[in-house]
Amino acid sequence: MGGLGDTQTKLSPHLKSRIQVAEELKKGEIPVTILRAAIIIGSGSASYEIIQSLVRKLPLIFIPRWATTRCQPIAIRDVIKYLIGVLEVSETSGKSFDIGGEDVLSYYEMLKIRADLLNKKRLFLPFFSFLPLYTYLGAFITPVPAPITQSLMKGLKNEVICQNNDIRRYLPFKPLTYKEAIIRAMNREEQDQIYSCWSDAYPPAHELAMKLHELKGGPLYSRTYSLITPKDSACLFQCLCRVGGKEGWFSSNWLWWLRGTIDKALLGVGTSRGRRGQASLEINDVLDFWRVEDLQKNMRLLLRAEMKMPGKAWLEFQIQDEGWQRRLSIKAYFHTERTSGRLYWYFFLPLHRLIFNGLIKQIEMRSIPLSPAKEGRN
Repeated sequence: MGGLGDTQTKLSPHLKSRIQVAEELKKGEIPVTILRAAIIIGSGSASYEIIQSLVRKLPLIFIPRWATTRCQPIAIRDVIKYLIGVLEVSETSGKSFDIGGEDVLSYYEMLKIRADLLNKKRLFLPFFSFLPLYTYLGAFITPVPAPITQSLMKGLKNEVICQNNDIRRYLPFKPLTYKEAIIRAMNREEQDQIYSCWSDAYPPAHELAMKLHELKGGPLYSRTYSLITPKDSACLFQCLCRVGGKEGWFSSNWLWWLRGTIDKALLGVGTSRGRRGQASLEINDVLDFWRVEDLQKNMRLLLRAEMKMPGKAWLEFQIQDEGWQRRLSIKAYFHTERTSGRLYWYFFLPLHRLIFNGLIKQIEMRSIPLSPAKEGRN
């Protein structure tokens, strides 16, 4: 699965590298079928998230000259049809094909269509082409890290449309239009059925990050905030699993936003990463600038910090029975071997008290007992 782009022109490093990978794979003994596409539209994809964030968050959108470059977007379900189709049609083995949707549009036109579908009135103004400014703005207001945003935006200067439609001789189906692809993605979001999200894979090598239980001797610092409640474990757990993303962190949201903004500027990881879905969580899911490290239904949620800080941090939510009542607690862990880390911990202690006490009170207050039918499904 590679990228479109006229090899006779000067391509961006991103597009050029995708073509080079395909050429290297062709040198092997195993026949390689190459599919080359422009941007792929689907819930959770980087291109989709960038377009959506720009339209949702900016009432005024500046349009540089390269925003009029032509592109042929394709729906994720059509990409999957082609990927499976070439495995089933032996005549495609070892060949290269361009794949695209029904529409050839400029990036400006794609933004306008997205705004119309969201019923957002946006003002589009021509602007000078200063790529670093757009890269920083894109990384700041979208969940896409700055390096990826920069790579994608550099490729916007290159026209990416299908040079031929040979693939349709072997797989004769009509691809979706750009508008249809957007509507399908929006439906996925409304149904909370986003099964995968590119942001769950960042930062790179997150699988190698140290887990809390792997820390010899335990973390250097910890602080617990808790309350007693008569509410049952199931409704408390359901509520605490809804923190982050569109619903925010319930209390002191501006403090979480400020921290995420700093991370976004310094590291490219911040609160705008959101979460894969709002109704459920799985281990390794991203929650803004945290990642789910452990999840035990109705008992425990452990988050590992992925923001820039002079140490390692975790946030643990626990629900424990105490007679006919429950103890809902948040425990903050921090480990550091640096003086700056120790100063960091004590500097933020008053802020932690404000944030975490407010958060557990909101979780308890917003916890609504489940109906018997709904509890059975969960």
